[in-house]
Amino acid sequence: MTATRVLITTDYLRPGDEVDEFLRLSGLETVHLPMVGRRDPEQLVAALAGIDAALVANEPLTADVLARAPRLRVIVRTGVGYDSVDVAAAARLGISVSNLPGINANAVAEYTMGLLLAGARRLVQSAHGVAQGAWPREDGRELRGSTLGLIGYGASARAVVPLARAFGMSVVCSTNVPPRLRSDPSVRFVDLPELLAIADYVSVHTALTERTRGLLGESAFKRMKPTALLVNTARGPIVDEDALVAAVRAGQIAGAALDVVSEEPLPLGSPLRGVDGIVVYSHMAGQTAEARAAAGRRGAEELVAALEGRAQFPVN
Repeated sequence: MTATRVLITTDYLRPGDEVDEFLRLSGLETVHLPMVGRRDPEQLVAALAGIDAALVANEPLTADVLARAPRLRVIVRTGVGYDSVDVAAAARLGISVSNLPGINANAVAEYTMGLLLAGARRLVQSAHGVAQGAWPREDGRELRGSTLGLIGYGASARAVVPLARAFGMSVVCSTNVPPRLRSDPSVRFVDLPELLAIADYVSVHTALTERTRGLLGESAFKRMKPTALLVNTARGPIVDEDALVAAVRAGQIAGAALDVVSEEPLPLGSPLRGVDGIVVYSHMAGQTAEARAAAGRRGAEELVAALEGRAQFPVN
């Protein structure tokens, strides 16, 4: 009888670790192929040959790639977003796709506050100036008394709220979440134009969909305060990067802290490079030791459950 084979591409999971041991004790054969940087479709097709289930990070599992993986029955993302997977194509092919909602919410929330503080106090620019032999002494801004605008109200956004409130910030949110989920009286829900106009800091936490792709573009930046800072820990394509660069250079907004960009790693020729006020980080919001350990464990559990027809977090 052919063993059920599991491909693991998430780069922090290793042979012999807790996840590997759990999967093997569940009777599965594991194949580790950590993938970092740009993922070539042919590399993915080759990796999925003879594979029944996959525990993956952010690989572009397109309709073409999935169609060329005839044994594949289960895909589990070791994270929240699953826009890298063609979910509709997977459904047509009988492939179950799961994510891990809320698995790294606390990590993302703490990181968001870190980006807010770094941007408000220009910490990166100060450290860079010192490294270059200067001694920058520009005024920063305090978070207390300012307004934080959240775009999206998922687990990470909700985890930001008490942290922001502890810093003395007011919180507004623009979202289509049903009224029954708006249980926090400290959050005021407003439409997006109003949020952009009143927020001192705008933090993106929504999923990437066709509706949200390019959501923050030229018209959005024109509505924002000239002192406003944009933070994005969600997905790069939600922000129109060319429009962002133009807005920062024109002084329409003060700057941006981007943990995610449209093309990762950031290309050497990206217009985001070299713009004072724009700082790009390396998609690390959810990457803490605690979040990774939890994602690995829960991802392995979800994979085994999905193979048995009892997925807990299916998205298709």
